[in-house]
Amino acid sequence: MDEKHAVEAIIQSWSDAISKKDAARVMSHLTDDVVQFTLAPPLKYEGRDAEDLAAWFATWEGPIGGEARDTRIEASGEVAFARSLVHMTGTKTDGETVDLWFRQTLGLVKQEGTWRIAHVHTSVPFYMDGSLRGAFDLKP
Repeated sequence: MDEKHAVEAIIQSWSDAISKKDAARVMSHLTDDVVQFTLAPPLKYEGRDAEDLAAWFATWEGPIGGEARDTRIEASGEVAFARSLVHMTGTKTDGETVDLWFRQTLGLVKQEGTWRIAHVHTSVPFYMDGSLRGAFDLKP
């Protein structure tokens, strides 16, 4: 399997684990010192925390939908990155329906022959009209 396909398989397994709310499997794809810039505060999250992830998973009813589009993967040697637009869907335990597109970039490193996610960056654009509102209505 070439490196791009190996990276794609890791990302797919990681995404599937998120969809199924399997915190242990999500964590297995991350480096110990992963840095994450996620949609939720704080600005920067360092390291793995299965309890925090499990708590977030508990706020969802059923699976968390995830579809990636326009994915591009680059891999060379011990480093790879992937970028895509991700569609997250589902229902929160409070009844809120989630239907959100966001941007995602992942940085991966090869450790002991296995690709692991070392950096996660997700974002939603915001309107530059002075309102600072997130542009949650955008779709590809």
